[in-house]
Amino acid sequence: MTQITGAVVSLLEVIALTVADARAAQEGGADRLEVVADMAADGLTPDPDLVAEMRAATSLPLRVMLRANAGFRTTAPELDRLRRVAELHREAGADGFVLGFLDSAGGIDTGAAGKIAAALAPLPWTFHRAIDHAADPVAAWRAVRDLAAEAGSEVGGPGLDTVLTAGSPRGVDAGVDVLVRRTAEGPASAGLIMAGGGLRRKHVALLAAAGVTAFHVGTAVRPDGSWDAPVDAGLVCEWRSLVSAAAGS
Repeated sequence: MTQITGAVVSLLEVIALTVADARAAQEGGADRLEVVADMAADGLTPDPDLVAEMRAATSLPLRVMLRANAGFRTTAPELDRLRRVAELHREAGADGFVLGFLDSAGGIDTGAAGKIAAALAPLPWTFHRAIDHAADPVAAWRAVRDLAAEAGSEVGGPGLDTVLTAGSPRGVDAGVDVLVRRTAEGPASAGLIMAGGGLRRKHVALLAAAGVTAFHVGTAVRPDGSWDAPVDAGLVCEWRSLVSAAAGS
């Protein structure tokens, strides 16, 4: 995130599955939407028609998931399909994308990410929680940071500008200390991190104090924490206030 006159500008991203979710997220004060389908598979690529409907219903930036299966590996034919559907999403109004792949050894598949990223330019994109499932978390974090550097991206600019991570495959509860250590590497690392994946209210102040300014929520803004329930504007508003207060924005 950026700083304006000394104040940190925080970001709250909300997962949206429907047009109603998008409207409620905007009403509650969200800054950005992650548009996905099929949360039973942890989020797959949605239909371009849904993106177009959301674009007509909200002015919020839309980051669309590019993921064709419930795992984190991909194939050359699948990448070709994802590149084609990404163009349809761009035409439908997507402002950015969310993607990330692991190779057969459990490392970051930089080749696959690079092929998709080249097709997305100059739109920004998020490397999603595939990083939390890597065999070597330290090497994975280094690889993703290198992807951002190679893209020449600055936080908030085109290219890889966000890494959605809980710090652990078991969620933020287990990974919060990892996130804090990563932010201690410096502003570049802190600026890439968007904390999400089992994020709870108690985590926000700790992570904000460490330098994290971007936060990602899904079930936390739905009644009873259920994907079957729609996004609740009141819960989004509570999270918006929490994030703003913690970040001092």
